[in-house]
Amino acid sequence: MLHKVRWTPQKIAQRIKLIEPLVYKQQSPLTAFRYKMLSSPLEKPPVEVSVDDSQWETILPKTYWGTWRTDFILRTQFQIPADWSADIPVALYLPLGDSRDFSHPEALAHIDGQPYASSDRHHQEILLPESCRDGKPHALALHGWAGGDSDGDPDVKLYMRECAVVQIDQATREFVAVAHMALDVAAELDDDNSVKGLLYNALDEAFKVLDTRDPLGTPAFYDSVPAALANLKQGIAAAGSPMDVKVIGIGHAHIDVAWLWTLGQTVRKSGRTFSNVLRLMEQFPEYKFSQSQAQLYKYTEDNYPGIFEGIKQRVAEGRWETMGGTWVEPDCNAIGAESLARQFLLGRTYFRKHFGDVDTQVLWLPDTFGYSWALPQLIKQAGMKYFITHKMSWNQYNHMPNQILWWQGLDGTRILTHFLTTPSGWEFLPHATTYNGMASAKEVFGTWENFRQKETYNELITAYGFGDGGGGPTREMLENIEQLANHPGAPQVRTGTVKEYMEGIENSIADTLPVWNGEFYFEYHRGTYTGQARNKRNNRKSEFLLHDAEFLASWAALIAGHAYPYEDIQKAWELICLNQFHDILPGSSIGAVYEDSDKDYQIIRDLGEKVREDAIQALAKQLPADTTAIAINPTSYGGRRVG
Repeated sequence: MLHKVRWTPQKIAQRIKLIEPLVYKQQSPLTAFRYKMLSSPLEKPPVEVSVDDSQWETILPKTYWGTWRTDFILRTQFQIPADWSADIPVALYLPLGDSRDFSHPEALAHIDGQPYASSDRHHQEILLPESCRDGKPHALALHGWAGGDSDGDPDVKLYMRECAVVQIDQATREFVAVAHMALDVAAELDDDNSVKGLLYNALDEAFKVLDTRDPLGTPAFYDSVPAALANLKQGIAAAGSPMDVKVIGIGHAHIDVAWLWTLGQTVRKSGRTFSNVLRLMEQFPEYKFSQSQAQLYKYTEDNYPGIFEGIKQRVAEGRWETMGGTWVEPDCNAIGAESLARQFLLGRTYFRKHFGDVDTQVLWLPDTFGYSWALPQLIKQAGMKYFITHKMSWNQYNHMPNQILWWQGLDGTRILTHFLTTPSGWEFLPHATTYNGMASAKEVFGTWENFRQKETYNELITAYGFGDGGGGPTREMLENIEQLANHPGAPQVRTGTVKEYMEGIENSIADTLPVWNGEFYFEYHRGTYTGQARNKRNNRKSEFLLHDAEFLASWAALIAGHAYPYEDIQKAWELICLNQFHDILPGSSIGAVYEDSDKDYQIIRDLGEKVREDAIQALAKQLPADTTAIAINPTSYGGRRVG
């Protein structure tokens, strides 16, 4: 290929890198931040406009700040320059600091005291609302956390680059997005595919139209962008047709309820992540988002009522899919069957209470460490129909033979199942896939390449969005999906929901699918059956305690008119189910998580024992006055022996 000799892809990549900063046509630097450390993620943050921060530490641009796993508040003001055109979008650019995957600042931005959107290493731009174009200064408070890897260096500090109010040139931004995708798609195609050469031709010709003479960023450059963009789009459209393969992009943010952070931090991660989802939905009308775990919604309801109302609105519109059906994404091996049932009961009840008659048909457990053979029966009895994971691709030895199948449980119940196929790129696992996709061309092609039933079906899903620590989809990911809607040589990508994908399978090829009859044993993370043994013991004893307490309370209510302690039992079960999260109960979290867990189990014991003792007292009052002892058998087994 002549383009290989001419180094066309390398030259185009460098040219894109050269013009990317010009997306920000003008910048107005923010004044230096005032900085204060907070004692915990749950400390009430001083975000009100009236807060006096004059005695706080000042963080200047291009200096180091913060410490490992620090909760903080940063405060300053911003003002949109009066001479900036009202027709051009304006945003906050907040490069607060970079370090490692989980060691970077993530902060919820409060504008004039109200939570608005969040900033982290992947979301450094916050598009400002029209209400900020009033020529007045506005208070900006960033309530956040510095992050911290399990093997990170506690002495690492963060580098504060210059933050600013920026003016966005939309034509330049679109040109960069279109060029990026054309270059990335071409990289995935074989040299003998004619589409590849034609895409390089289109890119080469477009950059000839673009005025990139020194100095960059002159009016001549911006004047040349619309013509270059039109030229590029025309060249791409003429390059050929898309593949006869369809991929549904599932916007998602996997949030580990606890792992390298505590539960308190997850309260804040929920607000940060969901605020960004809502802001991006305003910018991308086709964007749909899917989120599991009722506990995360409850955290948001209790701590960010405005964000929660925004979620309810998007659910009602059909753009936010409540899925999962469980309280958290639990461990499915070490917990009892009743706990699994309670996970469904609590989750499904919460979703129906707060979001109306939403149809949470999908059990979404992408990251749990293996799946009990009892699950299909419980899924069906919970009123659900589908199961999705990706974890089995991490098996150390045995590769699962199919990725769309029926999973048959112990009692013969069958559940339609899908294993995600988007590649993760992790070299230490031979077949690894991911639920934290980037919606890149490489991943979209890989989603299809990894699929082992191509002769059966030509539609798949890719879950995209930064996850584990939350964050969710970015503007760049949504731009990628727009570009891949009908891109020559590539799978056709659109946004959608998990439920609609599974319904498509059910209505077309369900009768032809193979059956897996047995558990899904995960050949990795094996130490999770033994790690943090005290935590596992606490879980089991709590399950026993709640069984006895509920039995006695129900009996006392029936025969003694005892007031059933619904709220205490509900709270206890919520805490049990919370601590069955797949990184808490298996033992894979940091030590601080288990300090919190011990406190939760003490609350469970206090609640359960109170319920049990109150019920026994109520039952005892039904006995003759001279009764000196009472023995109660709370099991389903008969017997006359005591002790």
